[in-house]
Amino acid sequence: MKDLKEFDISFIGLKEGIHQFEYTIDKKFFDFFNYDEFYGSNVKVAVSLLKNTTILELDFVFSGWVEVACDLTTELFHQPIDANIHLIVKFGDEFNDENEELLIIPFSESKINVAQYIYEAIVLAVPLKRIHPGVIDGSLHSEVLEKLKEFEIKAEDEEENQEEQQEENKNREIDPRWNKLKNILIEKNKSNGTS
Repeated sequence: MKDLKEFDISFIGLKEGIHQFEYTIDKKFFDFFNYDEFYGSNVKVAVSLLKNTTILELDFVFSGWVEVACDLTTELFHQPIDANIHLIVKFGDEFNDENEELLIIPFSESKINVAQYIYEAIVLAVPLKRIHPGVIDGSLHSEVLEKLKEFEIKAEDEEENQEEQQEENKNREIDPRWNKLKNILIEKNKSNGTS
């Protein structure tokens, strides 16, 4: 994939109404954007273009998966992709893509390239924290998980020790001299009117 011309949608020769386009996104697509967090990909993108006299409306529907590394175990897994985006294209004096839902293109344009929108939608559809489904349901066995479980048990023991320490501190008798000092402070505040 030397360039992204296959993602050009030429709307100048299209009749008014709805037109359908389909794309299959694989690893080569992300290589073009120098995005290396996906180890593989199989995402189907259905694009529905509604052409009117003054605007174009594009609806993107994404379904499939991208292969990513688990943040806990580094095991590779297929992260499901299920997303939709809506884009309105208007015509104006100059190009403007500052709004993520509205694109303004010059009157002289005859096509729109949707590759950037597809790329961004897929990347944003992946959760920030990537957890292998086997970690969640307990079916994944790996050395990393075993080590994490060892630390988890130690953390629970440490928490129990802290609770026991707090309970011991509560049960200790307070030195009577501290109580006398507290009483002096309370009486001083009352006489100053600050209590």
